[in-house]
Amino acid sequence: MKHIIFLLLAVAVSSSVSAKPETYVIEGSHTYPRFSYSHFGFSTQISRFDKTSGTIVLDREAKVGSVNVVVSTPSVDTGLPLFNEHIQGADFLDTAKYPTATFISSKVNFEGDKITSVEGELTMKGISKPLMLTLTSFQCMPHPMLKKDACGANATGMVKRSDFNMGKYAPNVGDDVTLTISVEAAKE
Repeated sequence: MKHIIFLLLAVAVSSSVSAKPETYVIEGSHTYPRFSYSHFGFSTQISRFDKTSGTIVLDREAKVGSVNVVVSTPSVDTGLPLFNEHIQGADFLDTAKYPTATFISSKVNFEGDKITSVEGELTMKGISKPLMLTLTSFQCMPHPMLKKDACGANATGMVKRSDFNMGKYAPNVGDDVTLTISVEAAKE
């Protein structure tokens, strides 16, 4: 009888223990935050940042996690060097004073086993605002080339550039900016 009670206690304790959180390091050569906005109603302009780092921590059993993304703002790539300089100026990103933008999560939302969105705070030019990133895809599996587990996702969110002291030329140049991030991260 003592053995049965001990066995039941052991099972109860082991089932209440959550899986260990797993840390994934963002892979900069496959992670590109992009932003798009209306240009005088003529077209949607799309640009990206070329240098991104950070981590994703997941405990899928407990359905919790965290995301920390750091974007190098001088790495902005509009496709034209002259326009890159313009966007890096004080009216917009002010990269001389603010060389990074960050997104730090406050909550990772699950529906069943699937991550559907990440809530957090976006900081640009020293100004922090809430941001909800909706995931359009999320997948974790063994990476065929790295020979370790990896996760990848596509996420979108919306901000107003005027909220971050970058509203010059609005509304002609759209104040609403769509953020899209494609991210890949390898297990630490």
